[in-house]
Amino acid sequence: MSQNEIVVTNTTLPEENLDLTPKQIVEKLDQYIIGQNKAKRAVAVALRNRTRRLKLPEEIRDEVAPKNILMIGPTGVGKTEIARRLAKLCKAPFLKIEATKYTEVGYVGRDVESMIRDLMAVGFKDVKAEMEETLREKSVSIVEEKLLDLLLPGSNAKKEKKGAVLGNIFGKPEEPKQPEVSEEAQKEAENQNNSTREKFRTMLRDGLLEDREVELTIQRQRNAPSMEIIAGGSLEDLESGMQNIMSMLNGGKTKKRTVSIREARKILTEETLENMVDADKVAEIAKERVEQSGIIFIDEIDKIAVHGESHGQGVSREGVQRDILPIVEGSNVNTKYGVINTTHILFIAAGAFSVSAPSDLIPELQGRFPLRVELDSLHKEDFKKILQEPKNSLIGQYTALLSTEGVTLNFTEDAIDKMSFIAEDVNARAENIGARRLHTIMEKVLDEISYSADEHSGETINVDAKYVEERLNDIVQDQDLSRYIL
Repeated sequence: MSQNEIVVTNTTLPEENLDLTPKQIVEKLDQYIIGQNKAKRAVAVALRNRTRRLKLPEEIRDEVAPKNILMIGPTGVGKTEIARRLAKLCKAPFLKIEATKYTEVGYVGRDVESMIRDLMAVGFKDVKAEMEETLREKSVSIVEEKLLDLLLPGSNAKKEKKGAVLGNIFGKPEEPKQPEVSEEAQKEAENQNNSTREKFRTMLRDGLLEDREVELTIQRQRNAPSMEIIAGGSLEDLESGMQNIMSMLNGGKTKKRTVSIREARKILTEETLENMVDADKVAEIAKERVEQSGIIFIDEIDKIAVHGESHGQGVSREGVQRDILPIVEGSNVNTKYGVINTTHILFIAAGAFSVSAPSDLIPELQGRFPLRVELDSLHKEDFKKILQEPKNSLIGQYTALLSTEGVTLNFTEDAIDKMSFIAEDVNARAENIGARRLHTIMEKVLDEISYSADEHSGETINVDAKYVEERLNDIVQDQDLSRYIL
């Protein structure tokens, strides 16, 4: 374990992320998300409280439940991005799901417990990747020996000797006796083999053999087909069982491929790391990490809110809420990696609530989301900042894309003003889709240059207000057309 990491309840977390104050968390979120300070403050405090809880004495720690958050605001204002960036910031297992993909028990569709199984799968994958990264340096020498065995079959005398002994143990017929060779001749042959092997080792390390082709025997990997057919029950157990059966059936099957040393190194590294990683230890760490720091973002929760009287489909939506309730309250969910307790998983729900209201959710579910944050609609000034300020801003993305064709884009201040004004105007007159409107506008503005970029290699294109108007004015003035195109 590196010195810059600490262990909290058997969960390895980077020390720097545990020491972030709410102000520092908000500052980091500001690099990617414009505005929405109320929502940022709420998630920053929720994240800090989880860190504080882990430092409490054990008898108090389990009593402190996470304060789940309900974000209310139109689409495209940053609800999902806040949750995603928060998870990256704290290196926590993160899962984004849509409430509408679930259905109550007894109906065709996914059961709500699958969100926990999916989160655990994410946690397992993350921890495994971290472990493989720490073992990658150790795997280099092992892979090197395997590559030399491929280049010089039979040069590893110790391996050959072991193979012969094992063969006799398992009853293989003995090979015909070879004529006896003097001890001096054996030593000379061995020294010659070692000398050749070392020469090839040097050439391998110097990268002189990267394009040489070798024959590699690899295990056939056939993924079992997805079994998302039956609703309810432990579907993952059925899927896992099917995969195990397929592995058993295909276990002894191998195939030979002729590959370059460069490709063989990648394949052998993956196989070696797979064998070096302790899957049980990975599952243990992932389970602890998911239980203590997992984050589930439930989007479109307003779509399962029952508005007015419950008839027909409304009953099904209320059933989904009742199925989600025990997961959010805290329950044990069986996964193939073990039983996961959901008590301390942080749930962040979000919805536009344009038709229904948060009060249309069942009272028990409302009570499990005590923190409610309303996100503001975006205006011209916000759009201007979104275009320029965040890391990997939209203007930065398009400039980088076209620079690969040798085209330099230069956006003037008045062009940014114009695009921001149009985004606000169209959002006000048509459906408000927030910052996503900027993607549509940028695509229309740069449509012509993107199409013929190869013909303008080496040129600098100035995108000013006039350039924007020429490509958008006709669309914006025709309201029916703007609704259709923008």
